[in-house]
Amino acid sequence: MKYPSQSVALPYFIGALTIFSLQLVFGLIGATMYVAPNLIPPELLPFSVVRMIHTNALIVWLLLGFFGATYFLLPEETERDIWSPMLAKVQFWLFFVAAAVAVVGYLFGNYDGRSYLEQPIYIKVGIVVVALMFLLNISMTALAGRRTVITGILLMGLWGVAIFFLFAFYVPANVVIDKMFWWWVVHLWVEGVWELVMAAILAFLLIKLTGVDREVVEKWLYVIIGTALFSGILGTGHHYYWIGAPAYWQWIGTIFSAVEPLPFFAMVLFAFAMVWKGRRDHPNHAALLWSLGCAVTAFFGAGVLGFLHTLAPVNYYTHGTQVTAAHGHLAFYGAYAMVNLAIITYAMPPLLGRAPYNQTLNVLSFWTMTTGVGVMSAALTFAGVLQTHLERVMGQDYMDVQQQLGLFYTIRLYGGVMTAAGLVMFLIAMLVPGRRTVPVAVALAPAE
Repeated sequence: MKYPSQSVALPYFIGALTIFSLQLVFGLIGATMYVAPNLIPPELLPFSVVRMIHTNALIVWLLLGFFGATYFLLPEETERDIWSPMLAKVQFWLFFVAAAVAVVGYLFGNYDGRSYLEQPIYIKVGIVVVALMFLLNISMTALAGRRTVITGILLMGLWGVAIFFLFAFYVPANVVIDKMFWWWVVHLWVEGVWELVMAAILAFLLIKLTGVDREVVEKWLYVIIGTALFSGILGTGHHYYWIGAPAYWQWIGTIFSAVEPLPFFAMVLFAFAMVWKGRRDHPNHAALLWSLGCAVTAFFGAGVLGFLHTLAPVNYYTHGTQVTAAHGHLAFYGAYAMVNLAIITYAMPPLLGRAPYNQTLNVLSFWTMTTGVGVMSAALTFAGVLQTHLERVMGQDYMDVQQQLGLFYTIRLYGGVMTAAGLVMFLIAMLVPGRRTVPVAVALAPAE
């Protein structure tokens, strides 16, 4: 049975894809600046602003995707409509307009100096208002409906996202304390509560796409979430190594960073085990491909690449090099971009009343986009290793080393172009009507 209020997810998905496109545009501009630094005059568009918009757009579109995914899956999990569809629509426009105002402000120099938290104070307040609206809406929906493990983990993650963002308002004068609480937002989002959101969405998709018993999925979820929280919270210590915190954080950060790949490896086993157990030929093959790709790519990007350079003895040399950028690109894409693209691939055809849609182009976009991000990450990894050796071991000057990394930056730019091409394919596949248009209720039927 389907619920009319699921339609409120549609503007969130379209908004997410819009901001994703903006993120890639500024990513390509930034990558071009590495290859041709004088192509765009810095007084016209500084690299710092390009990077700021690129990273902030990433956070915004991923959050929009999480909001949309929640509004789509929650009615099916709770077996009731969203508490207030109107509140969900108002929330979307407030958040989307706030993001647009922030981007325009960045272009004119209106931003805070803290990386990833550059939003002016009035934008931060707006984000909190939007978060409260969202949490009220989904919590009232969940309290009035059926209780499931997926719903519980999803709400725990989303409440964690809102609570840890509050530390963005705390700016102590002591730079060490400032950085410590700054990581409580940045790290505990992406390596803590966001993993709960990702796991819940992935579990929902695998139940729908494979038909596997809910009890089996829930047992896996307990293991994944337990290891994610156990490793992610204390794993924050691998950042404290560089900010002046007590020396014992070196050991805590190193030990728990070594555990952090385990939940991502468990997700790989979980995803493929569910497909094997389900043995269901669901018609939306592209959604299943994105779901499996999410688990695998997240393991290599967040798990393997993260493990390789966050141990304190290694990070002593690699900190602040392109190795970090390689890890960040593949981890964010694998863990969070792909799970959003998976739920969008699953939900958009029924929301738009389109069945069939161009699955072949969607699958092609998966391979093109994933290959493009892989090329970028590989190029940045090689660049980071060479940078580490020349700069941190041999002691060469930073700018002299950068001159020797031009080949890798060019390859990274080609990877970015490939990623952008994959996104264009994805947009065409999802937004351009297929061969026939059917009512929404009929389009939803194959997902039963």
